[in-house]
Amino acid sequence: MEIFDIFFNLDVMRRAFPILMRGLTNTMLLGAAAIVFGGIFGVFVCLVRLYAPKPFRLLAILYIDVLRAIPVLVVLILTYYALPFAGIVFSSFVAATIALSLVLAAYTAEVVRAGIEAVPTGQFEASEALGLSFFTMMRKVILPQAFRMMIPPLASYCVSIMKDTSLASVVAMDDLLKQATDAQALYANPTPLLLAALIYIALLLPMVRFTGWLEQHYKRGYR
Repeated sequence: MEIFDIFFNLDVMRRAFPILMRGLTNTMLLGAAAIVFGGIFGVFVCLVRLYAPKPFRLLAILYIDVLRAIPVLVVLILTYYALPFAGIVFSSFVAATIALSLVLAAYTAEVVRAGIEAVPTGQFEASEALGLSFFTMMRKVILPQAFRMMIPPLASYCVSIMKDTSLASVVAMDDLLKQATDAQALYANPTPLLLAALIYIALLLPMVRFTGWLEQHYKRGYR
């Protein structure tokens, strides 16, 4: 029974649950913001990488390579702790959103690039023959076709970013992990950490399974 009192203390779990729910709200807001902004910026970086003048293409390639090589935690620490020395100060939520968005954008840019390059050349030629502008061609012809191939890997990266939101506790953001750690210290019991782990599983497992379904669905559709 001692192990249940330590790790599965129902009284501690009941008292800690509202605290962890506040953290879960912040975690979901952070994840959603990072996915939206990272996705949009990633498409922009991809278009620069493919179609901008050479100096800008090189900068886009450098950005993609560097952000994919640096651990997310390092980007987060630099954003929150280093930028203030340059006079740029962000709240913990904004800093975490920027850091996660920058990292996700780098991966998104590569996925979008692969999707665009997989579209048959004839589609580009037909669009040019019809006199479509570049942005109209991308919006109405190229990206809708590339999107089918991009969805499964993009979904996987979104799940990864949702997991990485737990790193926001390093910059004192009141996310799920930070609230669980504080509750553990408050009640002198590790049960809140176990409860946080169960909440992460409940949140991410459906996303993982949905990602697997997307991979199978679009693989069949592509064939």
